[in-house]
Amino acid sequence: MGEPRADKVAVVAEVKEKLDGADGVMLTEYRGLNVPAMAELRKTLTPAGGEYKIYKNTLVKLAANELGLELDDMLVGPTALAFVGDKPDGSSGDAAAVAKALRDFAKTNDALVLKGGVLDGKALDVDGIKALADLPPREVLLAEFAGAMEHILGDFAGLLDSKLRELTYAMQELADKGGPGGGGNASAEDAPAEADAGDADAAEASADETSEEE
Repeated sequence: MGEPRADKVAVVAEVKEKLDGADGVMLTEYRGLNVPAMAELRKTLTPAGGEYKIYKNTLVKLAANELGLELDDMLVGPTALAFVGDKPDGSSGDAAAVAKALRDFAKTNDALVLKGGVLDGKALDVDGIKALADLPPREVLLAEFAGAMEHILGDFAGLLDSKLRELTYAMQELADKGGPGGGGNASAEDAPAEADAGDADAAEASADETSEEE
């Protein structure tokens, strides 16, 4: 068996790079799609970061197998791949939006048939793609997440402020009572007075003893 042709090697390398760099890939059958319909589909996918490409199944299998991706069952018949990459503005693509574009296009174009795909290294069946298509756009999810985090952080800040106030009040109350144990400072102040009184009694007793001896 001879060495594979250079152009096939190049295609396998290209597919492997796209599979490895994409956030996800979705496979479709495109039998019957004419050139205008194909152009319309590509135009629909582009804003979401989708790139619709057609390669020979055998070459895609080689690239997928090298990456450990199980795509063989989907690579039957005329198959095109929708890669989820960056959007035209350079921001991250939206897998949910790509899935929605494919699903909606298939509703009005019987020639486009969803097969399945891979998202984050995990296989997706047709139902998985449809479920993905029902998710809100990435921007909406990010906004909802940011809003939830802001709410959580706000609650945490309020709780922390409340606990700090409680601690301040407790420390102030402790200080007003004279420190730990309460009345500790007062006892310390009374101690010298009690000592002075004891010394006076001792001096008086000594004086009495001296008088008696005389």
